[in-house]
Amino acid sequence: MDKIRVLSDGVANQIAAGEVVRRPASVVKELMENAVDAGSSSITVNFKDGGRTLIQVVDNGCGMSENDARLAFERHATSKIQTTEDLYRLTTFGFRGEALPSIASVSETELRTRPCDRELGTRVVIQGGTFLEQTPIQIPQGTQLLVKNLFYNVPARRKFLKEAHVEARHLTAEFQRVALCNPHIAFLLYNNDNPVYTLPAANLRQRIAGVHGKSLANHLLEVSVDTSIVRIEGFVGHPAVARKTNKEQYFFVNGRYFRSPYFHKAVLKAYEKVIAPDTQPPYFLYLTLDTDRIDVNVHPSKTEIKFDDEQAMWQILNAAVRESLGKLGVVPLMDFEVDPSLDIPIYREGTPVKMPETGANPDFNPFAQEREPKSGSRNFPSSRGISSGVQKGWQSLYEVDPVVASEPDRRESDTRENLDPVFPEEVDSSLIEFIDEGASEPLQGMLEMETEGAPAGVLRWNDRRYVTVREGELMVVDIDRARERVFYERYMRMLGNNAAVSQQLLFPERIELDADDMAVLNAMSEQLQELGFEFRSDGTSGLEVTGVPPELPVGRLEEILRESIGRFREDTASPREERLQHLAALMARQGASTHQPLSEEAVASLLEELFGCENQNYTPHGQTIMVRISGAELAQRFKS
Repeated sequence: MDKIRVLSDGVANQIAAGEVVRRPASVVKELMENAVDAGSSSITVNFKDGGRTLIQVVDNGCGMSENDARLAFERHATSKIQTTEDLYRLTTFGFRGEALPSIASVSETELRTRPCDRELGTRVVIQGGTFLEQTPIQIPQGTQLLVKNLFYNVPARRKFLKEAHVEARHLTAEFQRVALCNPHIAFLLYNNDNPVYTLPAANLRQRIAGVHGKSLANHLLEVSVDTSIVRIEGFVGHPAVARKTNKEQYFFVNGRYFRSPYFHKAVLKAYEKVIAPDTQPPYFLYLTLDTDRIDVNVHPSKTEIKFDDEQAMWQILNAAVRESLGKLGVVPLMDFEVDPSLDIPIYREGTPVKMPETGANPDFNPFAQEREPKSGSRNFPSSRGISSGVQKGWQSLYEVDPVVASEPDRRESDTRENLDPVFPEEVDSSLIEFIDEGASEPLQGMLEMETEGAPAGVLRWNDRRYVTVREGELMVVDIDRARERVFYERYMRMLGNNAAVSQQLLFPERIELDADDMAVLNAMSEQLQELGFEFRSDGTSGLEVTGVPPELPVGRLEEILRESIGRFREDTASPREERLQHLAALMARQGASTHQPLSEEAVASLLEELFGCENQNYTPHGQTIMVRISGAELAQRFKS
């Protein structure tokens, strides 16, 4: 009749795995952090099939003994925590032995390890949480962990994994975060045995260049502020490299990556009115503070952290970024030279509060008599009172130059001459008569000039809008939005029909992409080629674009490609048809945003193509293309 029972270790570990091991990237994060804690100087990661088939992490750290290698897979076994207080004074990352049983319960795991003081290492094999064997083995110093067939015994979890290239991007992102945390360690990443990253030990700027490319590293501004609360170091991006979708945004605290929308707003606030409202800057900011002022155990993946004195840290972070931007002259430079520590004290209970000194003179009397002005000085009213000022100083305020006062008639005549209208001889006298009489002919002539260049039946209102009549309706058309709709439907017809037209570039455009962006580009390369792009890769991070769709501005090619990659990354979970629509809409908006003037024939052709579109009234982004006024509405307004 009893209903409550104690779960087996295998079930308990699988429940824990649901929190710690969400996807292959989670395994890589835990194993890499363990390798960093082991004092490694070199860490290698290899994965296959997006991490489903194999994840291998090899380090040259301290290694483990035979007993430690076996105990590491027991629940709640760790070498880093002894008391509850240790949870709030963490200086390490992964808890060796905490994540391992969760990983081993949902995979086939093999551990090979050898400490420096042993000649032989040990090999431990665990399958689905069940211990199989432990044997001696000859390996180099360090630890090698192989995780095979992730979620093989949990089909419900395995079927929810994304495509291999999607999981590979998440895995690569975790690798980048750990690599950026530890520039003093060499890292290598292989995808299906193909090298993706080869990062030697370097300084922080060099590590950023290795992960995200030299083009970004060359546009970074240094940030360095040390206060009594927190020390902030790192880099922020030049306003010129702000993008609409920016993934190069990192916060680290005590060497641990974390996310914070609150601190993100502090950075964006510093860039206010410096970059476009719909763009975001890259930043790599490293915070160092006492461990008792943070709590890293509020989230299983430890990417959300609680801070003491968050408001003070927000102000310091905002000021630090503003100081770096101020060196460019784009924002007011704050004076950090007065006190380099930027000391912002924290109020504690029982702390005596000392009021600041104002420096005011309590004996100052504004009505006290001042000394008489020295001889030869200008005789302005003194501070003795209004009457004294009137008696002594009013004459000097109204002194008149006798030369100027003697020639009022000449100055008045000069003014009249300057105000009299002077018309050149070639101006038609009839035009002057029309201007004097307020006639409408000159205005009519101006309107005729505005319509010059418009096709028959179309009145040019301004550079963007045209007025035409069609099917008994008066229409005002936004020509840029009309082009966006026309381009969109052209691109949608191209996708899947091999009907692309490409404009060959005289000089190929070279673009530097990091490994993550290059992987996304490879995934969407077929669609880009169907739209008219032609490009080739040099096998590393370089991309050479040799052809583009005819409508796209070549000068903004890198911006267009990066925005397309960012949007494609965000649409990973969307259906294929929806991804294609978003890609075509983005390209159409970029092609129509050049605001180039159109010839008479181009306007006529564009409007004819617009009226043949499936949707004539709205752009792909939902903006109104034209305003229609029917004959009945006009009659009602004229009351006829």
